[in-house]
Amino acid sequence: MSKRPDISQITAPNSHPYPHRPFDAVMLDVGDGHWLYVEEVGRKDGVPTLYLHGGPGSGSQHAHRALFDPNRNHAILFDQRGAGRSHPHLCRDANTTAHQIADIERIREFYGIEKWIVTGGSWGSTLALAYAQANPTRVTALVLRAIFLGTTREVEWAFLEAPRNFRPELYQAFISALPENERADPLAAYLRRLNDPDPDVHAPAAGIWSRYERVLSLLEPSEVQLPNLSDKPSRIPPTALMEAHYIAERFFLADNELLTNAHRLAGIPGVIVQGRYDLLCPPRSAHDLRQRWPDCRLQIIDRAGHDITEPGVLDKLQAAVAEFTETATTA
Repeated sequence: MSKRPDISQITAPNSHPYPHRPFDAVMLDVGDGHWLYVEEVGRKDGVPTLYLHGGPGSGSQHAHRALFDPNRNHAILFDQRGAGRSHPHLCRDANTTAHQIADIERIREFYGIEKWIVTGGSWGSTLALAYAQANPTRVTALVLRAIFLGTTREVEWAFLEAPRNFRPELYQAFISALPENERADPLAAYLRRLNDPDPDVHAPAAGIWSRYERVLSLLEPSEVQLPNLSDKPSRIPPTALMEAHYIAERFFLADNELLTNAHRLAGIPGVIVQGRYDLLCPPRSAHDLRQRWPDCRLQIIDRAGHDITEPGVLDKLQAAVAEFTETATTA
């Protein structure tokens, strides 16, 4: 059994300047040597809601609390296995989609929640869909952003096709950072480097990957220059390493699994908020899901890319959470 991490060394829940501050936080033992950082925001007797962060590996951010009404929601935010403040950091052992689904159920049971509104974006939408399909009776509603279905087609779109067509100069910089003999298959080359245990190999690749992905997430990025493989970042971007682990395993999902099993969402209401010009999660995925899940509404934001900070995206997500919170309150 692994030693319980000291949460006092990880977070001070009430010291952050954001207005939606946690009223409690714990390190939850979920087995396999993993401890998850889990925080509660809002009020204990509020409508239960869950936030699933993206990446995989990005961790929950203080700003994500703004999705919820602290006077009406009992919001649960946590850092997934190996991410953020969870322990051990960047551990990819016993770290699969099935483990993550089991962790969500462990959290629900720990807090004695019967059903909750589940929200998440990008990889968070993937995990939300997988969880809801496995546990439909535990989901009151789904509020999703930037649908990602965990397919190889989407990965190739995000890191190859979209930048090659819409940001060709960025794509050229991405492949030119590699040795010439690795440029024919840049995605495989970066994944090999990111999954290499040697920090001298994976750290520079993570620096490039992280900046590349950040540029692609914004409609109007301010910084578009990529580092090179001779630059070792002072802090290794964690999301790049966790993403590489999941991409190499096809997100631990069968081919097209989330679309095939979309019928399991029947009766669960939902809202999808999708940026029209999302270069990481193509709107086609949201459209395809909507075709198989008639209980949801698809809201396209015309002047938005991928990120939750894109104009209009957060407003739509907040409105959807508020709508389902009201429905749950009056039911």
